[in-house]
Amino acid sequence: MDNILIVSVTVFLLCTVILLYRNRLSLMLKSKYRNKLPSGTLGWPFIGETLEFVSCAYSDRPESFMDKRRRVYGKVFKSHIFGSPTIVSTDADVNKFILQSDAKVFVPSYPKSLTQLMGESSILLINGSLQRRIHGLIGAFFKSQQLKAQITRDMQKYVKESMSSWKEDCPVYIQDETKKIAFHVLVKALISLDPGQEMELLKKHFQEFISGLMSLPINLPGTKLYQSLQAKKKMVKLVRRIILAKRNSGICRVPKDVVDVLLNDASEKMTDDLIADNIIDMMIPGEDSVPVLMTLATKYLSECPAALQQLTEENMKLKKIQDQVGESLCWSDYLSLPFTQTVITETLRMGNIIIGVMRKALRDVEIKGNLIPKGWCVFANFRSVHLDDRNYDCPYQFNPWRWQDKDMSSCNFTPFGGGQRLCPGLDLARLEASIFLHHFVTQFRWHAEADAIVNFPTVRMKRRMPVMVRRVES
Repeated sequence: MDNILIVSVTVFLLCTVILLYRNRLSLMLKSKYRNKLPSGTLGWPFIGETLEFVSCAYSDRPESFMDKRRRVYGKVFKSHIFGSPTIVSTDADVNKFILQSDAKVFVPSYPKSLTQLMGESSILLINGSLQRRIHGLIGAFFKSQQLKAQITRDMQKYVKESMSSWKEDCPVYIQDETKKIAFHVLVKALISLDPGQEMELLKKHFQEFISGLMSLPINLPGTKLYQSLQAKKKMVKLVRRIILAKRNSGICRVPKDVVDVLLNDASEKMTDDLIADNIIDMMIPGEDSVPVLMTLATKYLSECPAALQQLTEENMKLKKIQDQVGESLCWSDYLSLPFTQTVITETLRMGNIIIGVMRKALRDVEIKGNLIPKGWCVFANFRSVHLDDRNYDCPYQFNPWRWQDKDMSSCNFTPFGGGQRLCPGLDLARLEASIFLHHFVTQFRWHAEADAIVNFPTVRMKRRMPVMVRRVES
């Protein structure tokens, strides 16, 4: 009986302390910011609403966290996630302001484990002139016809090698296949490394590295973060060896890869460590974003026969022309396919490869009557904008035709972010997806396995998208 009484009193006191804490915090915020803060709740002490946010993120409806609060508080609301009070925006205009603001207003903010893994010199974290310089150099190289031609040749080579091994009586795991292809293509563009023993070693270390991106920020032997940091050290060592070899043999004035581009820059800040760190960070799209884009496109086409038929007809026409001319397709041929591009655009809208960005306010900022206090984080959520029925008719319906007369420059569509930190590889992602889809639909017919079709993809597809394929007779 005494034990029950002690437990009851303890629980009562704990609840009282939590309620007092929340009430006092609420009064302090109202007093300090004079009710300019958006409505919302900061959740539990210390953990805030992080648990619900993460749990929704890995469900079939990741946007449910946002939708629930948006219905109660409006498009912009306050919360507390990942250890920081946060203003969450599902408003396209507010997101546009955040994306286009410079480093005097907002700076990147990420969970502590991610910050530790990326390092202080990562392009994702640095600000000011150095960030603009690196972003500009890489962006210009990624837009060059020279690199697009190289990416096209490499994609065609690796896609054909991959598809030549597909068997009609065995499931093909699309996400696994596209990961191999995209990683090889991107690493070649970054450091001119061809498939082989070094590539396999790099891939092994990279898998260990990315497994800790969202781990607990505890850097002790045996923890996921510690293992990821050790893997990154091995990768940095490999990349530095390549950088040193390039320096010793003479820096190529006509860059063949991103390392050449950065080595050609005369800035003293462009150190070998900075180059190596950023090369590794730029490998992430080859493992994650681009393969997910190709996998989701396959999924949505599997569920929309009309779109698949029109895409196939368009690509078969291009293949017929290619066969008559007898020449390989170039990058502009793939990007000139209008319906293929609308399929990719609709996949980007529905799939939301990048769900949003986190920033920290360096001063009090007021946007559309909403205050973002200095020191608070702000989460610009793209997913909720892309799936808002006020922006798109039937937003959960895969409808590539909606883009035939729609402006992609609208602030309602930001699949690659925006502003000074717009993803420099957006054109290459489209190109790689276009090449994969062309070869897929012109060589195979397929049906998805039952467990591959889900109500809606998770933030990062845990399903590998198995399909059964049948080759098209020439």
